[in-house]
Amino acid sequence: MSDPSSKSKIESSPKILSGSEIFLECLQHEGVEVIFGYPGGVVLPIYDKLLDYHIKHFLVRHEQNAAFAAQGYARATGKAGVCMATSGPGATNLITGLTDAYCDSIPIVAITGQVSTAMIGSDAFQEADTLGMTRSCTKHNYFVRDLSELPSIIKDAFHVATTGRPGPVLVDIPKDVLVKQGTFELAKETNLPRKRTSIKWKPEQIAKAAFMIWAAERPVIYAGGGVIHAEAAAKLKKLSELTGIPVTTTVMGLGAFPSDHPSSLGMLGMHGRFATNNAVSKTDLLIGLGVRFDDRVTGKLDGFAKHAKIIHVDIDQAEINKIVKVDLPIVGDLSEVLDALNEQLTETKEKAGQAKEAAREAWMQQIHDWQKAHPLTYDKSTTEIKPQFLMEELDRLIYGKAIVSVDVGQHQMWAAQYLRFSEPRLWANSGGLGSMGFGLPASIGTSVGNPTKIAVALIGDGGFQMSIPELGTLATYKLPVKVIIMNNQYLGMVRQWQEMFYNGRYSEVEFPIFPDCVKLAEAYGIPGRIITKPEELVPALKKGDRDPGAVHS
Repeated sequence: MSDPSSKSKIESSPKILSGSEIFLECLQHEGVEVIFGYPGGVVLPIYDKLLDYHIKHFLVRHEQNAAFAAQGYARATGKAGVCMATSGPGATNLITGLTDAYCDSIPIVAITGQVSTAMIGSDAFQEADTLGMTRSCTKHNYFVRDLSELPSIIKDAFHVATTGRPGPVLVDIPKDVLVKQGTFELAKETNLPRKRTSIKWKPEQIAKAAFMIWAAERPVIYAGGGVIHAEAAAKLKKLSELTGIPVTTTVMGLGAFPSDHPSSLGMLGMHGRFATNNAVSKTDLLIGLGVRFDDRVTGKLDGFAKHAKIIHVDIDQAEINKIVKVDLPIVGDLSEVLDALNEQLTETKEKAGQAKEAAREAWMQQIHDWQKAHPLTYDKSTTEIKPQFLMEELDRLIYGKAIVSVDVGQHQMWAAQYLRFSEPRLWANSGGLGSMGFGLPASIGTSVGNPTKIAVALIGDGGFQMSIPELGTLATYKLPVKVIIMNNQYLGMVRQWQEMFYNGRYSEVEFPIFPDCVKLAEAYGIPGRIITKPEELVPALKKGDRDPGAVHS
């Protein structure tokens, strides 16, 4: 929540304020402490009044990165991130970040300025149909037609972004609304016609789920980002330990279950582990928790968990049976469902839990045998830095002590495979949309959101070149982000696919010229170093853990 000493124009009785002041009052009362944004013409009234408020603004170097930074903040804190841009190009530049948040169910509230209402439809300078363009990439969007609507719309926006299945919400505010004077009264209740509350699960569904769990011989829990959104990681751990069921997580679910737990299977799917995918292919009960059966997980649907009955628990009714037909759907708040399920399993364990105990122990032994026979491995080298070696050493240094933001590509998958996470909200990645350029600006948000931990931006040479200007943001605010650039002079993942599926015909994937990262970092006043030998790696990673924006390439 905001500091109680925050400046406020409101004391005890309503006063006449401008739309910009009313807007900022509303943000303060929603507990907003941070905005990531970029000013421009029609939002200048907000920026003018922002000087009178204790809401910290972080000036990014591109509006898209404001949305990515807001995501990083939301992923690190669980609160809604806020980003702001002007009309026209400012608003259109947010769209990739909004779509990314929509795909990954991340709560952000985006504020855009709009030309004055009298000018809408006249092709005015920097006019764009922001509402129309963002309708498909937001959970909901709003256009503020009159100042009287502003308090209730802001309250609704935060409510929609953070309840049910989280997601991005956009509020488009015309300039005349921002400068108009009016009486401010806080909206005490949301005005939504239908409250976005969870659909209540039924006790008989919980009883059936418990019966199916105790009857299974080869069960697997398949956990996704929904576990983290629901703050249900501890309840997932209890479920696993109560039943002895192993847990695999999606790339969005990393951290939902401790990586070093004996029942952890790591990540499944296209880039998952052999033992994990083997377990999913042979399981007789798959328990999906906060997942959406993404194509990167399932592959060919007719071969996915084909021997299994499937339980699917999710907050979003639309995800049930969308991709995979399930045997027991449970729609509701995952935290509440796990509470009820754990209680039911505890009550029935003595009577029902013993029947298949020996089979489940044999199942775990089989999985451990697969893990020993097919571990993550690579050819060691004493002359070059292998990506797996980098991940192992980085993991050893930061396990549980840092928040890692990754870009998109091969490095993202190596990180997901090799890095361990002891708890939720230590991992930020663009999972559903796969947006290059995500990692560096997201690390800005994670560092601001959780300043007690070191923030690591682990990015490829391709993604870095899409976000270089944000080194200026790191330097300006002296954020303790360690930037690690994995430079193989290629768009590595694209090159790999061209090698595998296009007969090695490499087309437009090479970066023969890459900036000197030491000179580039120093140009922003940031220490930098180029590392080429394995023995240089650990000393470099250890050096300057809290240096603002330390860059290693």
